Amino acid sequence: MEATQPAEAGQPAPKAHGQAWQAPAAGGPGAGGSLYGQGGPGMRTEIREAAVITVAGALCGVLLGLLWLWLAPRVPLVGDVTGNSWVVYLKDSEGEQAIGVDGTFTLLGLAFGALSGAVAFLMRRRGGVPLAVALCVGGLLGALLAWRLGLWLGPEHDVIAHAKAVGRGVTFSAPLKLGAKGALLAWPLAALLVHLGLTALFGPRDPDPYEETSPSAP
Repeated sequence: MEATQPAEAGQPAPKAHGQAWQAPAAGGPGAGGSLYGQGGPGMRTEIREAAVITVAGALCGVLLGLLWLWLAPRVPLVGDVTGNSWVVYLKDSEGEQAIGVDGTFTLLGLAFGALSGAVAFLMRRRGGVPLAVALCVGGLLGALLAWRLGLWLGPEHDVIAHAKAVGRGVTFSAPLKLGAKGALLAWPLAALLVHLGLTALFGPRDPDPYEETSPSAP
């Protein structure tokens, strides 16, 4: 047999012939499949939750539209005949009902946004980018659906035909109209701000990466 020479100080010992190569431990740097398996389901779960929140927000727009139709003030109109043609004009030219229509939609959007942001926080306290995007997209879709639903279920849009139907000098309601389109952003902005605020105040805290640790014993 060939004698092995002792390793000099500071030099690694030579490997013996026939020594088997050992695979890296599971979860180590070489276990790429293990790392993917740990991160994959978490992201898929976040995407599923985000999809649920988006759909739920859009469907809640039906309730917002019905509430807007019920609570928004009516703008009174009056029809009259000038010559051989009908004209329609505001009964109260100095009234603020039109501003109240926009204000009602904005306040309802803020309330729905705050509620959806709080519910999303209770469902998943850690937050995340998919959840924030879902709150914004779902809130915007819900606001758009509420707006179109209110217009569809509201008073007649053909005001001339409506004036002819009710008669000359009879007061009737103008169709719902959202003058300030920025009110559509009240829901998504409120949802995002409330959720971020609750996450910052009451969300779980990550461990401090710079926390000093005692050195291990040799």
